[in-house]
Amino acid sequence: MDTEAQHTERDPSTDTEDGSRSARVSWRRTGFVGVACVLFLLLLSHFVVQPFLIPSSSMEPTLQVGDRILVNKLAYRFGGEPRRGDVVVFDGTGSFVREDLGGNPIGGILHDAAAALGFAEPDETDFVKRVVGVGGDRVVCCDKDGRLTVNGVPVQERYVMFGDQPSSVPFDIVVPPDRLWVMGDHRSQSSDSRDHLGSPGGGMVPVDKVVGRADWIAWPFGRWSTVSGTDAFDAVPVPPTGGHPTGPRG
Repeated sequence: MDTEAQHTERDPSTDTEDGSRSARVSWRRTGFVGVACVLFLLLLSHFVVQPFLIPSSSMEPTLQVGDRILVNKLAYRFGGEPRRGDVVVFDGTGSFVREDLGGNPIGGILHDAAAALGFAEPDETDFVKRVVGVGGDRVVCCDKDGRLTVNGVPVQERYVMFGDQPSSVPFDIVVPPDRLWVMGDHRSQSSDSRDHLGSPGGGMVPVDKVVGRADWIAWPFGRWSTVSGTDAFDAVPVPPTGGHPTGPRG
């Protein structure tokens, strides 16, 4: 006796449901991975390396407007302190800008997150400058040859923007302990310690306000490089009251 083959037909609606379920799972997985990546980057930025967008020309030619640098937040974390010649990022609250508790907290959190990932300009309280004097140093500008001196030794500042003077404003200061005297490389375009001599702290940046050392230029691709150190301060002696000489970066 012939037997008729029985064919089982699959309900088309089942395929649609399975496809929708797979799409939902895929989107959830993608969303989870995205959130995890953002959290990882935020943790990395907070504790290890933070991207920082250069918003002005104050550090030209070393750093240019639009550069994204990577700030080494471990450079001074284990007993090390900024040295003369280091390019550092610091919080200028209380030294370069006044304390301000106002503002939108939600907007501030979102901006801080974007800035931490290098997608937004840094806070108005964050600055990038070069360390010229450390605690105990006497920094003077200028000598009879128009050079800046530290502890009586003239400094050949080859990193300064071509055509700029070491400073158009004369000064003679002694850096207090645990403070830094900082200046921009583009002296004629930099608002730095010189401009805040009359401010609280006298333009001196507390060492504990330093976020980290600018070690790398990460963007744009054509400017991939390290932020080179300088031998300009190698001959400067340790000040009588202490302080930190230059030397190889730790």
